[in-house]
Formats: sequence, C-alpha cells, structure tokens
Amino acid sequence: MEQKLSKCVGCGSMLEPITGPTHRYMLSSPACFALYSEVLAHEYSDPALMQIHRLTVDAFAVQHPGDGSTRQAIQSVGLHLARLGMQLEQLRRPEEANDIMLVLGKHKSELVSLKPPKRYTMTVSDVAKFAGKPEHARLVKEWAQSAWDDWSDHHAYIIQWAESHMTA
Repeated sequence: MEQKLSKCVGCGSMLEPITGPTHRYMLSSPACFALYSEVLAHEYSDPALMQIHRLTVDAFAVQHPGDGSTRQAIQSVGLHLARLGMQLEQLRRPEEANDIMLVLGKHKSELVSLKPPKRYTMTVSDVAKFAGKPEHARLVKEWAQSAWDDWSDHHAYIIQWAESHMTA
C-alpha cells in the first residue's frame, strides 16, 4: 500500500506524514521539522559542518515564515533574511554575519511582514538525504542561496534596513 504524502505548510515539501513536534512559530509539518532536526544533529556532531550551520538555520527559518500573525515570526523572517544577505550578498564570514544579526536584533521591532514566495526552489528535504555525507555542506550552501533568491522581491528592503542599522 502506497503512503499518501502531505504538504509542509511552510516550505511546501511533500513528505510522508508523521506525528511529532514542530517549531513554536516557524510553522512546518512534523515530518519537515524532523528532517531539519536530523540535518542539525549532523552539524552539531561534526565541527567541520559548523561553518555552514547558520545557513541551515536561516534557510529553514525563511522557508517556514509562519502565518504573519505574530511579531516573533515576522521578526524571525526579517532577521534570518538579513543574515542570509550578509553571508551571500556581502560575503561576510559566518561569525561576522552573526554579530551583525545580534546588532540588528535591537531594531527588529521595525521589521514588517513580508509576503513569502509562492514556492521554494530547494528545501530541507533536498538536503536531509545527504545529511552527514560529503555533499552536506555543498547542498546547504545551494539551499541557502536558493532560499535567498526565492525571496528576491524583498532583497532591497532587507539590505537597506540592515545597512541603515549597521552604519548607525
């Protein structure tokens, strides 16, 4: 008997349904959250993968933006998009991008709700099957770039907002 797939409410991945936890405000299916947790487990257990860890967190966060009804979800999307932009557009090292995100966090109340893309080019489901394997880091970088690219309608806003607070 063939298992029916269900769509993740956040990223749209079609996955076999399971029961289990999800994130409090980054809305996802339990199956998608389980895949994300698996990828994170490999990164936490391999120091070499920690260089791309923030890209994993940011890509998942922006692909699971919630329903726009809570400040926490709105701020999460904005801050994670800003950190993606810092790393991918401005070529900041992960540690520097994280420091910038901490500064930007002081201004997160200014962030507005952004309309998410209709679909995502690549999701955690594309990475999870290679978690801990040699392709892991490369695929996370591709996933992060695709997540950033998918939100292109909001790049100007996010970069302008981030730069205004980095120079203040």
